[in-house]
Amino acid sequence: MKKQNGFWRITFDTNPNDCNLHCIMCEHHSQYSNVEKSRIAMGKPKQRMPIALIKHVLERAKNSGLKEIIPSTMGEPLLYRDFEKILDLCTEYDVKLNLTTNGTFPMKGVKEWAEKIVPIATDVKISWNGSTKRTQEKIMRGTNFETGINNIKEFLEIRNLYAENVNNYCRVTLQLTFMEENLCELVDIVKLGIKLGVDRIKGHHVWTHFQETKSSSLRKNPESIARWNQVVIEAQQVANNNPLANGKKILLENFIVLDERAMVRLLPNSVCPFLGKEAWIAADGHFSPCCAPNDQRQLLGDFGNVHEKNIDEIWHDSEYQNLCKNYTKHPVCIACNMRKAINEAS
Repeated sequence: MKKQNGFWRITFDTNPNDCNLHCIMCEHHSQYSNVEKSRIAMGKPKQRMPIALIKHVLERAKNSGLKEIIPSTMGEPLLYRDFEKILDLCTEYDVKLNLTTNGTFPMKGVKEWAEKIVPIATDVKISWNGSTKRTQEKIMRGTNFETGINNIKEFLEIRNLYAENVNNYCRVTLQLTFMEENLCELVDIVKLGIKLGVDRIKGHHVWTHFQETKSSSLRKNPESIARWNQVVIEAQQVANNNPLANGKKILLENFIVLDERAMVRLLPNSVCPFLGKEAWIAADGHFSPCCAPNDQRQLLGDFGNVHEKNIDEIWHDSEYQNLCKNYTKHPVCIACNMRKAINEAS
């Protein structure tokens, strides 16, 4: 992989222990996960990144080519107590916000959050995993289907209003996990996205963290891959034949036909979309190379902590650069769900 001068985006794991839902596939908050149970049993406090650390990193990243930041994708970022200060830092350091939220818009509600977020965000990804109430609420436990639909509609109304009057277009995405539980509804989720007027539907194949979710994988055998491929073709046809109200085609990301080799490796001729391009900072300040599950990320190496070392130094250190050059041989990277076809990752 070609060495990069700097990272264009940083994800800050601001508050991984805070979430008001219990999605069945979530590394931290699933009913099958022991992460929170173990933390509570050991009397450990919740991990919450100090806002001063975010400011510290942004100050030292000013000359890196940084364009965006993402607050926590491991918990619900709108529950982070200093989220509004993140918005202020985006303005101060002239970077955009890229947000993934579970769509409940806690604390302030849709209207107040949308009015604060839309003017400075490039993309708001709203987690969504079913076209029916039964599937959505089974996968994203604690959510309410009807409330979620209304929240998306209200957010889009405000986004559309700002798009006419503010020099910033905030893309709205439905983000989902591809899994057995929602495979039969993926085409209808595309139809729902078109009806609502979102710009994009993005998904990735489920990380099977738990024994209870092993059967959820769509890569587990040739039969599941074949069923996935048929759904992908149908979804692409729906997207091509049903333009949005603005005349554009809804974007489908990672809806890709697979072959049987996907049981081991998602795509045979693929690359990592993150290494050499993006950085992750854990709540305690540790630098991570990507968004793989925490136990797998640790297998990639110990790259340092931004409390102790400048993020730019970590980026150019030999350990990180060696991973960038040799990741295709690493077992974690070989099996990764996030690999991209070469033409998509450029």
